[in-house]
Amino acid sequence: MVIFSSCTKQSIQDLPSREGMPDQESWEVNIILTDQGMIRAKIRSGHLEKYNEKEFIMLDSSVTVDFFDENENHTSRLICNIAEVNEKSNHMKAIGNVSAISDSGITLYTDTLVWNSRDEKMSTNCEIMLTTEQKDTLYGVGFESESDLKNWIILNPSGVTTRELNEG
Repeated sequence: MVIFSSCTKQSIQDLPSREGMPDQESWEVNIILTDQGMIRAKIRSGHLEKYNEKEFIMLDSSVTVDFFDENENHTSRLICNIAEVNEKSNHMKAIGNVSAISDSGITLYTDTLVWNSRDEKMSTNCEIMLTTEQKDTLYGVGFESESDLKNWIILNPSGVTTRELNEG
């Protein structure tokens, strides 16, 4: 008995293009960003796409980032729909339903937030809402702070406070 098999040759033109496709994909990922061996941030996501040529990582499912101080103490948590990480600089852009919650009780809400890994600062040019541990609610356009949400600045602020004004 002789069995013959035939192969169909496809031309390269018939094969799907990889252009625009990720070089790697991972699910349920954990990324640790360090500075001189010290943990500065831990990133978790349900899905990751890595693009080698662009030196770019996209996280697009249940993104959570925990930030740590120079002694590796937890300082804040950032939650967003999507995060883009520049692999050269480790700078991250959080996009969609962004909330940053400090361990001291400050919470920031915005649509887009950039984390500069070198300066360890967060910033945005978008509209923001910030709530404080004293139950203040502040609004504005533009924001900058350290990763622990201390020493924050709101550009064009407005809001409501329950504090008494001290005259004197």
